Amino acid sequence: MIIESPRKAEEAQYDKVLPAGEGWMYELKAGSVLRIVDLEGNQAVDTLFYDARNLEDHYSAVITLAQQANLYLTAGSILRAESGKALLEIVADTCGRHDTLGGACSAQSNGVRYDHSREWMHNCRDTFMLQLATASSSLSKRDLAPNINFFMNVPVTPDGNLEFADGISAPGRYVEMEALTDTLVLISNCPQLNNPCNAYNPTPVRLLVWDNHAAN
Repeated sequence: MIIESPRKAEEAQYDKVLPAGEGWMYELKAGSVLRIVDLEGNQAVDTLFYDARNLEDHYSAVITLAQQANLYLTAGSILRAESGKALLEIVADTCGRHDTLGGACSAQSNGVRYDHSREWMHNCRDTFMLQLATASSSLSKRDLAPNINFFMNVPVTPDGNLEFADGISAPGRYVEMEALTDTLVLISNCPQLNNPCNAYNPTPVRLLVWDNHAAN
């Protein structure tokens, strides 16, 4: 569902360009809004969310999809935690849909999906773990869970398999989420060089936050 935002970028309290391959953590206060902008088109932004007051309660793809009875995320989707708690709502989306089935790339998936010689390549799981290791947080790799891949196109085939297809995003398209409770955001801006979804060219994204608690 395509819904544009009324918010103006120049009025955001936080504005950062995140290069491909880098990670980001940020605590959104309830009522704050996060916009992720696909600056050059078809970039995958691997993202996890945690209840900031109960970090063990992380985003759940299964509960989110079951509650909305839809395999894809778009405007109107409520992103829920393992407890069923509503963490965020997608309030604007100019891409149309986002994946939460394909998971994050890792050394193991690079080896299985492409070739064992690719296992050494930079991947989102390693970026997640680096962010957790360097942040003043009690989270560890055991707290990683199936994530959202914003802007990534992973259709489900008639026989139930996943197809990592060409992207459906374009330069300047964005997704915007309002925090319904204090929420910790963990992002890996995917460095994937093997997946044709980004034309083998990982690119930066822009992160905007509208709140009064800008930091980092």
